[in-house]
Amino acid sequence: MLIDQVHLQAAGDFAVLGTGERAALGSATLLDHLPEKVAERALWWQQHLIEILTGLPPDAPVGAEPRPEYDPACRSLAERERAKAAELAALGEEISARTVKRKRQRYEAGGVAGVVDQRLAPHASLLGRADPRVVTAMRQAIAESIPASTRTIEYARWRTERILAAEHGEDVVEMPSRATFYRLFAKLSGGVHVTGSARTRRSLADQPDGPFRFEQVAAPGELMQIDSTPLDVLVRLDEGVTGRVELCGLVDIATRSIVAAVVRPTTKSVDASLLLARALTPEPMRPGWPDALRMSRSVLPHRRLLSLDERLEHAAARPVIIPETIVCDRGKAFISENFRAACRTLEIIFQPCHPRSPAEKPHIERTLESVATLFCQFLPGYLGRTAEHRGRNVEDEPLWSMLEIQELLDEWLIAKWQNRHHDGLRDPGVPGRTFTPNQKYAGLVESAGYVPLALTGDDYVELLPATWRAVNSYGVKINHRIYDCSELGPLRRQPSGVARKRNLWEVHRDPYDANWIWVRNHWQGDWIPVPWKHLGTVPQPFGDLAWDHAAADLRQRGESDPTEEQIAQAVNELLIRANQGPGSSTKRRRSRRDRRVAARTRAGAEGTGPRPSKPEPVSAGTDGPPPRDDEEDEDTHAGPVAKVIPLGIFDPFKEADKRW
Repeated sequence: MLIDQVHLQAAGDFAVLGTGERAALGSATLLDHLPEKVAERALWWQQHLIEILTGLPPDAPVGAEPRPEYDPACRSLAERERAKAAELAALGEEISARTVKRKRQRYEAGGVAGVVDQRLAPHASLLGRADPRVVTAMRQAIAESIPASTRTIEYARWRTERILAAEHGEDVVEMPSRATFYRLFAKLSGGVHVTGSARTRRSLADQPDGPFRFEQVAAPGELMQIDSTPLDVLVRLDEGVTGRVELCGLVDIATRSIVAAVVRPTTKSVDASLLLARALTPEPMRPGWPDALRMSRSVLPHRRLLSLDERLEHAAARPVIIPETIVCDRGKAFISENFRAACRTLEIIFQPCHPRSPAEKPHIERTLESVATLFCQFLPGYLGRTAEHRGRNVEDEPLWSMLEIQELLDEWLIAKWQNRHHDGLRDPGVPGRTFTPNQKYAGLVESAGYVPLALTGDDYVELLPATWRAVNSYGVKINHRIYDCSELGPLRRQPSGVARKRNLWEVHRDPYDANWIWVRNHWQGDWIPVPWKHLGTVPQPFGDLAWDHAAADLRQRGESDPTEEQIAQAVNELLIRANQGPGSSTKRRRSRRDRRVAARTRAGAEGTGPRPSKPEPVSAGTDGPPPRDDEEDEDTHAGPVAKVIPLGIFDPFKEADKRW
């Protein structure tokens, strides 16, 4: 009875019975690693074994008939094996039928690689016949070298001997010879970088064991990463003082756009919050920038976005992206309560990485490295990524200031980075085609949409670091500085109503500007800007760095408890010395640290973001500033014309010392 195959396989109870295991497909690539004579011998056996199995050799012409002694239809497999053994014996090969059978079985199990003499094949074990106790001790020595400084193989050999002696006793386990140990060490330390760079060794050890995870993002701002790193460029801080600054950047994973980047002396929580403010604010066109950098002339959908956000009318070609999730490491600036509060205020998901896990935020790590190679190396004062890549007399080159570096970086990000084809932005359907960050943003914003979010001066105050203080009769004291104004009158000695903070008042301050604080009025919900009591005695803003340095300087002179006014005057003198430059021998020579602190303080005081407006400080109990001494009775001194005296050099610091 004949049954159609289609109906047979379509039956519900159809099953194939009696199927055996299929022979493995042997790989012939092993022959490439063998000596030429050994490979030729394996191919010679393959020809004879194929004739035993099929009756015809592999090079038989089409239509050929098998020889009678090898015909599968007439001879059994055992008879064909005995016939092949007799044939090979006639050719001078002393091979028995049992050897032919064993070769045939190995060929059926593993192909041509199965007939190779295993004594000539590469050994399956990389360690050979090494003592397992020695191998264990070597692995422990290699593991100990990961967090330590780089040492030689001789130290690893000595450490292996010490480990074996501690665990098994002296001279119990025989150490291999020096040459054998070196060969074994090369096999065990592969990929660990034991005798190389310690930085590379730690970086390789921090990588996860499993495969790298690929983040699926479909909208701008869905996932962002933030990080900071020392900039590989020397900058001119002030009065010839050179130093390094840090770059803090925020990158969008979906578009690879660097939505914000700031250069600061040291990265603090206020700088991380400033990145959020800059990411939500359009980058305005600046004087001197070419019109080609305007958003209206870029691939970004400027006309459609302008109808939603009027701020984009004079904006540069940098997309405005609102973060939804931010991934960061566990640096103090990012895990601070201020940055967490800023993320909560803007409804951003805060996601810190595990300790020592740079692989969890690889995009920002690689982005900051790209900024160094694509931007920093073209600037004077480039230091290289390590000391061994650094040139001579780099500090003698014409260096840019920190604000000039910031302006150049902003222009480079818009002109170069946002219009550079990125290898991570490829079309899944056409992998050979890449996109720029602006092109990717223009494509994703069509599906994800755009919602503007404008920040005000109060929003900037919300992003500043917060502390909780009591409003006393004399005002608010922070770090031995007293802040006071008439608007604090109703709040003095009063509870704020925030029980979980012991009825203290919330105070926000800028660590780069110690002259002002902002006190939140919990009763009315607004902010009260409060000036420092000695604001009139200091001609320029300074931060915590200069204040702490001046206080330490006074303690070194023997004043164990310097007063607030003394510290303020010491800070003022420090900044004056830094500004005046080298003077006569009668003046105290300023130290290098004095100049560096003053230079970093001045650089930090220069704001790179929107600052809230501050009212003019007015002395308590007066309606305005009193007239200066040189303005009193200006019209009452009538008399003969005085002798004309040439106008001296204007000194802003001496003018600021005059009391109002």
